[in-house]
Amino acid sequence: MSITVVMQRTRLRQVTGETLHGLALWAAHPWRYLSLLAVVFTVAFFLGNSVTTVSGALNLLDPMVAVIIMALTEVLVRQRPRLQRQGNRLWLHLVDTFRVGFLYGVILDGFRLMT
Repeated sequence: MSITVVMQRTRLRQVTGETLHGLALWAAHPWRYLSLLAVVFTVAFFLGNSVTTVSGALNLLDPMVAVIIMALTEVLVRQRPRLQRQGNRLWLHLVDTFRVGFLYGVILDGFRLMT
């Protein structure tokens, strides 16, 4: 038994689809593609680093933040097969780059705080 979700064709959905399609067309050039991946990696790294730094500074809910980080990365890993089936190489690489950058920021901050 499979459940299919049919979304309405609203103006917001059309504009979002056009914007994402425009981004994919813009990133067709190899240098733009690599620069987009570098920007996503850098943003994810700083996001992962800031989440752990703020959580450590407040010294509140450290285990809960760890569970949220683990859940976020698990959701991103579970999106990979869907993106592979769609054949959307750009979004697959963006999700993978975000996940690697985010985890790299979290792990590097953990190593830095242990010393």
